[in-house]
Amino acid sequence: MFRYPRLFGTFTLLALLAACGSRERPAPPPRDSTATVPVRQTAQCLADLRGMNVAYRVLPDKDYGNGCGLSGAVQLVEIGVPVTGLGAVRCGEARAFSAWVRNAVAPAAYQILGSELASVQSMGSYACRNVVGSVRNADRRSGHAVANAVDIGGVTLKDGRRIGVLRDWASPDPQVQRFWTTIHDSACRRFGTVLSPAYNAAHRDHLHLEDDGARLCR
Repeated sequence: MFRYPRLFGTFTLLALLAACGSRERPAPPPRDSTATVPVRQTAQCLADLRGMNVAYRVLPDKDYGNGCGLSGAVQLVEIGVPVTGLGAVRCGEARAFSAWVRNAVAPAAYQILGSELASVQSMGSYACRNVVGSVRNADRRSGHAVANAVDIGGVTLKDGRRIGVLRDWASPDPQVQRFWTTIHDSACRRFGTVLSPAYNAAHRDHLHLEDDGARLCR
């Protein structure tokens, strides 16, 4: 079981504040997100999750057609912090997400906002649909179509506060702003694509976190 006091003592804000870079780099062409995940890659990822003491359930591969399906996916059971609304996720995405919550979001909540993290609110992972909010990519399947993306709507603290993207992304509270900056920048180091309200109106209420190697941080 994940314990906050010991975790927080090993992390500093200096590590959390490492950003994705002040200049955005053009993203390379997206990889084929519908491809089957190699068995060996999934096996290594599952071993990594066990090494992180993350509890999970392996899900069967399913091809739903039209570029949608599950390959190398898991259902996260316990990562140390409760996460609501989270469905199937590819193992690599689950690994990056678990590390981000435990090693960035939880310490940032404690060190910046002054309260331990009670839960993270997900707005979903798998959904058979196209990219939204982009005319140029409107005909391309979203990372959600293969469970390779997670949307985060906010967090709840143990002192009862709920910090949501829609309401608090542009909060006048400097500590809340610092919290968002810290966990956003950390996400940019862990995921290929990170989209926030700064990207477009379609992301005004969530952070989109995708393990696609695209190096897109907005």
